[in-house]
Amino acid sequence: MKRSEWGVIEGELVERFVLGQAGGLQVEITNFGAAIVGLWAPDRAGNLADVVLGYDQLQAYVDCTKSLGVIVGRHANRIGGAKFTLNEREYRLATNDGPNHIHGGPWGFGKVVWQPTVVEGRCGEALQLSYFSPHGEEGYPGNLQVQVIYDLTPEGDLWIDYWAQADQDTVVNLTNHAYFNLAGHDSGLILDHDLQLCADFYTPMDEQSLPIGEIRQVENTPLDFRTATPIGLRIDEGHEQLRFGQGYDHNWVLRQAQPGLNKAARVEHGKSGRFLEVWTTKPGLQFYSGNFLDGTKGKGGSSYPRRSGFCLETQYFPNSLLHPHFPSAILKAGETYAHSTIYRFGVLD
Repeated sequence: MKRSEWGVIEGELVERFVLGQAGGLQVEITNFGAAIVGLWAPDRAGNLADVVLGYDQLQAYVDCTKSLGVIVGRHANRIGGAKFTLNEREYRLATNDGPNHIHGGPWGFGKVVWQPTVVEGRCGEALQLSYFSPHGEEGYPGNLQVQVIYDLTPEGDLWIDYWAQADQDTVVNLTNHAYFNLAGHDSGLILDHDLQLCADFYTPMDEQSLPIGEIRQVENTPLDFRTATPIGLRIDEGHEQLRFGQGYDHNWVLRQAQPGLNKAARVEHGKSGRFLEVWTTKPGLQFYSGNFLDGTKGKGGSSYPRRSGFCLETQYFPNSLLHPHFPSAILKAGETYAHSTIYRFGVLD
């Protein structure tokens, strides 16, 4: 594993780490926000391209409002009214999405320096990043110890293993917020990518992008990706849910055919021949079509316009704390939060 210094944030060293071999799949990670800052994948001709949106400068990640590549938490996605009740006590959280709370707050886990350790992975060295979140941070109860391990296998699987424990009951829902473009991070829109989601249902939302507690079938809606469909085919249809999200920004209820890992999604880019599959132990997946990217300047002087990257965020359902019939994001004191997600890269036959 290669590592290099990138800068200092409030007296703490920020580094970059490269997993993988030159000429093949490589991923670059920083311990600021535990972010994926680069991912080089070969196309069908063996040509490498960086398929993750990001920045060249550390300060750009400090200033970023789009969560590019980072681990978000304690609670990924939205919590309505920026509050929840746990053990008959109300907790008020930081507001950073109108009156609501999103991705752990304005600072959250994506704006802190994690402590790196090189550990033994499945097929060689892996990167473990650790963070201690004190009681009351962004309004959450309990002291929380978090670990995320990035582990890249020779077969092209990027494993993300999540682990957390707390000293009192709290809330944990971690995910990675990488934006992908399989044509290359600087290649324009992602509307020509074909997406398949392993989900028959989704959680509809209101005008504030908050799930309302219902679970609806995708059949006969533009949210039906049970078979591979171009992302751009129906994205601007007049369906209420697409108006609310200004495109796709919804949680799908994943099929869980077996305990442990299940396939969640597959994306193909026909021109380059690259594909990405997502496997996860989590019950939900947020597909976000980059509707609020706004021309942000990225790596190499590139520009990231609206819908130039997509996110596939494995998660517990958004707003689940207000809907008890949703899978629970509550972590009991002394219990262990442990989940895994695989981003699997390959080339079409």
